[in-house]
Amino acid sequence: FKLEKSVMSKRREIFTEMGIEFKLGVEIGKDIVLDELVQQYDAVFIGVGTYQGMKADIPNENAQSVYSALPFLIGNTQHLLGFAAPDYVSMEGKRVVVLGGGDTAMDCVRTSVRQNATEVTCVYRRDADNMPGSKKEYNNAKEEGVVFRFNAQPMEVVTDDSGKTVGIKIVKTRMGEPDTNGRRKAEIIAGSEEVIPCDTVIVAFGFAPHTMPWLESVGVTTDKKGRIEALGELKQQTANPKIFAGGDITRGSDLVVTAIAEGREAAQSIMAFLEV
Repeated sequence: FKLEKSVMSKRREIFTEMGIEFKLGVEIGKDIVLDELVQQYDAVFIGVGTYQGMKADIPNENAQSVYSALPFLIGNTQHLLGFAAPDYVSMEGKRVVVLGGGDTAMDCVRTSVRQNATEVTCVYRRDADNMPGSKKEYNNAKEEGVVFRFNAQPMEVVTDDSGKTVGIKIVKTRMGEPDTNGRRKAEIIAGSEEVIPCDTVIVAFGFAPHTMPWLESVGVTTDKKGRIEALGELKQQTANPKIFAGGDITRGSDLVVTAIAEGREAAQSIMAFLEV
């Protein structure tokens, strides 16, 4: 969402001139089945990303003016490009609270700033040192006026009698011992609840793989989190030797540069598989 759209358009023009054919508006499992592609082509690469937004699982999460990060960001991009944008919402003149501390949260706070929100606050349950997002993005957001509330865990979306969002209830936390991944746990401080007034809440807790029932018929396996397993003999090769995968759908939400690197590795593996 931070990439210049003109750069993306230019890339597509270059790829088209190289002979790559883009078939847009085609949904696998609906417009065409993956089995057909596997039969028609010598190799297939799956780079579908992860698009299932993770929920906050707090009371009133479905209240008015509570949005999921991805539809918000996609709607804004479609609006900027002049496309139909059914999910577009403007934060102009609103007090916005974004929940989360990753790169998606940084996208949301900075997009809200560009939409001329009155206030933008980022709420994250750990401290700045344990925030998973890019430090550069964090510093840029601060320079643009975003307020960060660290060691604050969301407890409830506060609404008025009409169901309209008027705040987010949080409880303060302290950093405890590291978890199994080496990150320090956020421990709740009893009796430290408070309400941050706001007009809008954006939930940006990252993404999980969406349902892909069409993988089973071609023998591609997934792990317990729903990510495609790339455990073949070649890098990025799946359980079906003709099918390769990479990016967020194999490792979980990560950076664009990581997806690009895995795409290149997959290309090399496909060439080796085809012996070209």
